[in-house]
Amino acid sequence: MRITPIIFNLNDTDALVKSVQKNMVSKRHFIEIGDVNIQEFSDGETSVNFETSVRGKRVFLLSSPTTATKIIQLNLAIDAAKRASALEIIPIIPYFPYSRQDKKDQYRGPIGAKVLAEMLENRGATSMITFDLHAEQIVGFFNIPVIHLSGKYLFYKYVTKTCNSNSVLCSPDAGGVKRVKKLRDLITRKHPGVVIPYVTIDKTRTGPNQVGEMSIIGNVENKDVLMIDDLCDTGGTLVKAVNALYDAGASSVRALVTHGVMSGNAYDKIKESKIKEFICSDSINQKQEEHNMGGKLTIISTANEIAHAIIGINNDVSIR
Repeated sequence: MRITPIIFNLNDTDALVKSVQKNMVSKRHFIEIGDVNIQEFSDGETSVNFETSVRGKRVFLLSSPTTATKIIQLNLAIDAAKRASALEIIPIIPYFPYSRQDKKDQYRGPIGAKVLAEMLENRGATSMITFDLHAEQIVGFFNIPVIHLSGKYLFYKYVTKTCNSNSVLCSPDAGGVKRVKKLRDLITRKHPGVVIPYVTIDKTRTGPNQVGEMSIIGNVENKDVLMIDDLCDTGGTLVKAVNALYDAGASSVRALVTHGVMSGNAYDKIKESKIKEFICSDSINQKQEEHNMGGKLTIISTANEIAHAIIGINNDVSIR
């Protein structure tokens, strides 16, 4: 018996959920967008209830829980779906919050990513879909299936379209080299003979969102550099890396990140920097009409990859 799929949007905008549905329809697959009522009371308390029946259905919950309130709402939605007899409950969390807290790096500190993983699982999530976790080990924090979608498939077409023989890929730190190599190898596999060189930046951190020295490992002189990372938060590290690349002789520098967290005055920092273009996904809603950063902002939708994952789940076939 095929399970009826239904998706609920817990975000402030319905652009992404409608785009997911449109992508599924174009692939000749159906998914219903359910109605959900989210309330916030004056004392900060919040409530979630479904206005569409979920009994016996496979429920997808689309959320970008970037605030404490959104995290609570996601947990309440999972609990509500479980109590309303949903057969499966699958949060779609394009940007998994607290992913930078993937290990205990203080004597008496928490492991934030594991706390959130246990929170979702204990509420009743049966599996989860997410994009480009800051650390792949976070998958191991769950005892339920995690569909971890890679940014290399999301950005592959854009990179192949915009890169040329003078292009160089760049990892902003040693931890991101693996991500850059995976994208480079995908391009080579689909276009035999095309091998884009890459460089990395060696940096030392002096504290949260603070970077000390930066050294370029590799040659970027007179090259068009595409720097690739999983996220951009305050933009300070990104701008400093861009300046270091220009100081090393780069002709142009663009930045591609999966998650545009963009806290504080990140938009202004990037707008005023030497960066040629800033590319990110819509895993976190970017108000492009308000923050186009002087025309530097390019947004690539996650909708097609999410739709592809949902279709794979609904049809019991491999996603990749």
